[in-house]
Amino acid sequence: MVEAVLSTQLSLPNKRSGKVRDLYDVKLDNGEEALLIIATDRISAFDVVLSNGLPGKGIVLTQISKFWFDRFAHSVPHHLLSTDVADVPGLSNDEREILKNRVMLCKKTRVVPIECIARGYITGSGWKDYQASGAVCGIELPQGLQNSDRLAQPLFTPSTKAETGHDENISFAQGVEVVGEELMVWLKDTTLKLYTGARDYAAEQGIILADTKFEFGVLEGSTDPLLIDEIFTPDSSRFWPADDWQPGREQQSFDKQIVRNYLQTVVDAGEWDKTPPGPELPAEVVERSIARYLEAYRRLTGETLSL
Repeated sequence: MVEAVLSTQLSLPNKRSGKVRDLYDVKLDNGEEALLIIATDRISAFDVVLSNGLPGKGIVLTQISKFWFDRFAHSVPHHLLSTDVADVPGLSNDEREILKNRVMLCKKTRVVPIECIARGYITGSGWKDYQASGAVCGIELPQGLQNSDRLAQPLFTPSTKAETGHDENISFAQGVEVVGEELMVWLKDTTLKLYTGARDYAAEQGIILADTKFEFGVLEGSTDPLLIDEIFTPDSSRFWPADDWQPGREQQSFDKQIVRNYLQTVVDAGEWDKTPPGPELPAEVVERSIARYLEAYRRLTGETLSL
């Protein structure tokens, strides 16, 4: 098993860090600017980054994204240039070894400020919205739906960032006010096309793709959007085993559910109040969680990934 990579300190410019990933600017040998995305093994839950991570999680996420980018390369233009660390200029041999299989070298884009979400099942924040209003992002739904029910048609439910930094569900019309009607129509059509294609493929592997989210960007000097960020990973999507699906309850997801379940027991015991710093995960929780990610990779790609 690889050692957990929780942070990076590279001699590359403009480092930015999210909850899970580190980003750097890169100048390619041809002089073009590019973006380096490093999937670390950090893990967050309840909006808190935990003190220890899941060793190899970043590798699994990167390789799943690569699989999907390759699969949809002829359908939608995307930002991925390479996942080979040898293609990243300015790194030492030691850094290349540490970052092996967990980097995405990408075209640099201006991010479209709309997060594009496709929902084929009613769950998560969509289920909460439905319980409160009978609708999701202003889209009226039939009465009597249960948690995790399949929807008759997939929904496009965009969101944007509120001032607090949390995602805020918006209507299609509100999205038009942000990016214009032509782009919003393209985002909707592309999101649903990608979701439907991946949903149907995953179903053949015995997996339900309940929902997913995308981000898009635009190259400097262009108006044509590209698919960016990660796609169809357990961190950006809800994958459920089809043979265990049962509407009316929460499902067993191929993601960090094991971590969330453990942390909830810590919260219930009064040992943590969901504020930083987060508690350390026991070895057993770490092992079960990374095994779940690896199982998602195996089922989706048909290959085994060794860490």
